Amino acid sequence: MSVSEEMITSTAAKPQATGGRGIVPPQVLLLLSITSIQLGAALSKDLFPRFGPAGMVLLRTACTALVLGAVWRPRAWRFTAAQWRTVLLFGAVVAAMNLSFYLSISRLPLGIVVTIEFLGPLGVALAGSRRVSDLLWVLLAATGVALLGPWADARLDLLGLGLAGVAAAMWALYILLTARFGRQFSDGGGLALAMGVAALVSAPLGLARVAGQVGQPLLILTGLAIGVLSTAIPYSLELVALRRLPTRVFSIMMSLEPAVAALVGWLVLREMLDVRALVAIALVMGASIGATLTPEKTPATPNL
Repeated sequence: MSVSEEMITSTAAKPQATGGRGIVPPQVLLLLSITSIQLGAALSKDLFPRFGPAGMVLLRTACTALVLGAVWRPRAWRFTAAQWRTVLLFGAVVAAMNLSFYLSISRLPLGIVVTIEFLGPLGVALAGSRRVSDLLWVLLAATGVALLGPWADARLDLLGLGLAGVAAAMWALYILLTARFGRQFSDGGGLALAMGVAALVSAPLGLARVAGQVGQPLLILTGLAIGVLSTAIPYSLELVALRRLPTRVFSIMMSLEPAVAALVGWLVLREMLDVRALVAIALVMGASIGATLTPEKTPATPNL
């Protein structure tokens, strides 16, 4: 998950123009974005022995803050108290989301963690619905998660599952907070500072591990490059794709993320999933696609 995983979600909430042509189809750009995010997560896991999960979160958020800061050059002294509260809360949520996700993939296969984490945005999409049809998607997703429970496979780490659940909750809160963020900021300056806050929040847990590698600048540069692969590249690709892709198509394609995570986990990390785990991933993806294809509703948006 990314910063795309992360402001892209809020951008997708508004209909985008679908006209215009490009050399690369927007569906391909979005698939490349999803792949970039999951590849970044897989490569991060490979560096856990050197930096630890918290160290990789620090490198990722710090890299994102530096890139966004250079682009937007936020004028922090002009922010109101309300804007600063949003920046601090948003940054803390981003840090918690990434820390819980990275700690979870240190214990569980990437595909399983992303599947559980995906329940966050799915829950937001279904929240407030009073339609009987949406109950089917809830039951479908719940069945998928049940197949991943420790009662189904004793090899799955219980703490890892719990951390994946925390990541899902933080992703849901992240999506809800983007509405407030969009109302209070007209550019990316607030996001740049929020990512700086996320880096500061993760620093107490990750700074020692990063500092321990200060004698290996190439290794640190590799960690920063993975941060770019996880954030800047997918963020840019998704922005371009959204200009030519209907919102509903965007949402359906994002439902492919658990499957891409499982594939990347297998190719990069050699994480083999059994049939039960693959069925669970398919059920959660099916619930997400079904909720997206169902005629739109207009639930009340929580005010945070």
